[in-house]
Amino acid sequence: MFINKNSRSILLITALIFVLSTVLLGCTNASENASVSNNENDNMLTISWPRDVGEMNPHVYNPSQLIAQSMVYEPLVSYQNGGELKPHLAESWDISEDGKVYTFHLRQDVKFSDGANFNAEIVKKNFDTILNNAELHSWLGFISKIDQTEVIDENTFKLTLTEPYYPTIQELAVVRPVRFLGEAGFPEDGDTSKGVVEPIGTGPWILEEHKADEYAIYKRNENYWGELPKVEKIKIKIIPDAETRVLAFEKGELDLIYGEGVINLDAFKQLETTGNYETSISEPVAARQLVINTTKEQLSDERVRQALHYGFNKEAMVEGITSGLEEKADYILPTNFPYTSEIDVTPIQYDVEKAKSLLDEAGWTLSEGKTVREKDGQPLEVELMYNAEELIQKAMAETLQSEWAAIGVKLNIVGVELTDQIQRFKDNDFDINFFSNYGAPYDPHTFLNIVASEGFGFNEAISAYPNKDELIQQMKEVPQTTDEKERQQLYSSILKSIQDQGAIVPISYIKKVAIYQKDVTNFTFPANRDEHPFTGISIEQ
Repeated sequence: MFINKNSRSILLITALIFVLSTVLLGCTNASENASVSNNENDNMLTISWPRDVGEMNPHVYNPSQLIAQSMVYEPLVSYQNGGELKPHLAESWDISEDGKVYTFHLRQDVKFSDGANFNAEIVKKNFDTILNNAELHSWLGFISKIDQTEVIDENTFKLTLTEPYYPTIQELAVVRPVRFLGEAGFPEDGDTSKGVVEPIGTGPWILEEHKADEYAIYKRNENYWGELPKVEKIKIKIIPDAETRVLAFEKGELDLIYGEGVINLDAFKQLETTGNYETSISEPVAARQLVINTTKEQLSDERVRQALHYGFNKEAMVEGITSGLEEKADYILPTNFPYTSEIDVTPIQYDVEKAKSLLDEAGWTLSEGKTVREKDGQPLEVELMYNAEELIQKAMAETLQSEWAAIGVKLNIVGVELTDQIQRFKDNDFDINFFSNYGAPYDPHTFLNIVASEGFGFNEAISAYPNKDELIQQMKEVPQTTDEKERQQLYSSILKSIQDQGAIVPISYIKKVAIYQKDVTNFTFPANRDEHPFTGISIEQ
């Protein structure tokens, strides 16, 4: 077909207009999309976490992550600084004189994220579901002591125990398993140990989107009964590798890095010194300890154990290895925990000559020309087990090996996988082992429960104590005490005796760290070691 010049020009102009309009439309749409995307991200806090958030089930453990569970599900009571227990979903509670009956008066203005009412019926349903799998939760002391759960009325719930157990209120503050799932989240058979239908809680956050092993996005619960969060969304990006996490933060892809062991301490210090970011370090959340097995002949003498304590420069070691982010521990539990601030223990200071003198007294002598002390022809040789994946433990083990060599003790150090470390500890297959206590809100009662329990390493560690039986009996009495003054006296006596006899050597106080972009404000650490830190955080626009 013949097309003249004018027709061809018209076609070209029409085509050009079409192309331009398409390009302009695309630019407009792209601009709109970018605008929408920016608006969506304007008030969203992005953090990283080493592992996927898990199935968001309040009644199970790994792989569900505590930080995420605490965003969606709430407790009856909350643990605050200094161990103070405050009302949360329960406005108040009464405890009977015999310490067996707990009556909780529930808040009346609370709804689940799907609009359903929070009441005594749903509290009982959650408790009964947990009790149907009591063996799974037996580590939590009060679970095995529950005799009865009762609905008194819509807003009153009663819990009856078989015996007094004072830590009940404290244990109700832990992140799992006693937090509350809404009715619509329960499977048909009610057994949440196999999973939940939906993660429906009363908390300030609702899971909006989840891509396993990549990210999870939580949106603000606009109908939350408590203080409404300042940010609208929280995005948790799953970044297993610590170096990759730091790179993402430096690129501005993360607003906050938070937790324990989530960032290399040298990297934290390096980022801090740039002045480009804000940093925070928490109060002690746990104590790093050496547990010495007194069933081993070389370690059965208290003078040897004390010599080991005198024989290393704790302050210099902790400062050097943790870049000052941990502090040397003078007590086996941090003194910001309940009942731990009144322990009358004289801290042991670094004193090489004192260490040598104690070893001489114990009969371990150093012959001329030898580097290792001997007694009855046997060398003073012991083994220290550490978690091969934890660099701080490894560095501390190497330091102890060098420092104890100076007092004539041969220390063999062995790095093992965490599962092997735990199993060997339980099997009493160790000389010296690293350990850290569970922290708030579990301690001090959980720590003493473990020490008193057979088959966990601690029981063997204190075997050479002349007053071991008395100590074990006192540890069992503490949770049953209803008198506050008597309870404090028991804790003070027990913790002092354990530490004075040297089977547990405090090393350092573990702390959480946080590093965040300059536009992130009002960051504070929660008192509960396992809670999320997002309450009150703002992002400056």
